[in-house]
Amino acid sequence: MGNHAHHHHRDPSGRLLGSILLNGLITIAEITGGILSNSLALVSDAIHNLSDTLALILAWAANRIGGRKPDTRRTFGYRRLEILSAFINASVLAGISIWLMYEAVTRFVHPGEVGTGLMFVIALIGFVGNLVSMLFLRHDAHGSLNVKAAYIHLLGDTISSVAVIAGALVIRYTGYTWIDPLLTLVISIVIIRQAYGILRASVEILMQSTPEDLDIEEIVALLEQNPVIRNVHHVHCWQLEDHDIQFEAHVETSRDMLLSESNLLMAKTEKLLREQFGITHTTLQFEFEGCGDASCSVNGHPGHAAYGTGASANG
Repeated sequence: MGNHAHHHHRDPSGRLLGSILLNGLITIAEITGGILSNSLALVSDAIHNLSDTLALILAWAANRIGGRKPDTRRTFGYRRLEILSAFINASVLAGISIWLMYEAVTRFVHPGEVGTGLMFVIALIGFVGNLVSMLFLRHDAHGSLNVKAAYIHLLGDTISSVAVIAGALVIRYTGYTWIDPLLTLVISIVIIRQAYGILRASVEILMQSTPEDLDIEEIVALLEQNPVIRNVHHVHCWQLEDHDIQFEAHVETSRDMLLSESNLLMAKTEKLLREQFGITHTTLQFEFEGCGDASCSVNGHPGHAAYGTGASANG
């Protein structure tokens, strides 16, 4: 028995496509400009832009596929593809950043001349392009972890473009070519920190962990304040994706009741869970005088709460 609260979000596919085209052009321009100007920071920005483009392609594909309806094989639908996409995007971003740090250290040991004029112009183009892409996705990033991962890519690249612009000016007027690899190191560290947050959140969802802001014991205690409920056990709470929290439990009632009465109790419980904890989908199994599953008992005594995280077949 359960009820599902549906969420309606604007389809970001068109804006994602626009960002893909824009970032593809920026990548080509920055790779060419970075090679011609001998700027590692600009090449780093170009590679990051390439990862942005790949991230946006993954985000677009996941958004399109994730909108497909559930079928008999995938009863939850395809929405978790968005979380998988976010995980891949953040992993690629972190990996590229580590490689850039290695290249930066190498450049410290073997510095070279940098064409600051071309470096400045190309970085300025990259800044404008990334800023426009960010504006495309700003609102959608609040409603989807997948789009947020792509947005973080763009944010990091916009910041790095500003740093490259400033670096080009500093190198031009001081001759300090070590500014170029230093910028690469700083940008890479900032990006890795940002990617870590996305990785951590996506892994928690993929591992079907209970959301951090929910306390299972607190939820059970609140439900058991109802005099009709004797105890709540076999509790599972997890996220299907970033804005869909699932909850299931066995609820033992203090007295035998009609099915119509249990329906009223279920509706009241679902409303409480939705309003107090933001739980969007609830599955409850009502019982009287214990359940038939031996695992409901602890040390041979039925009625003790058994907690867990993860989905079950009837979720």
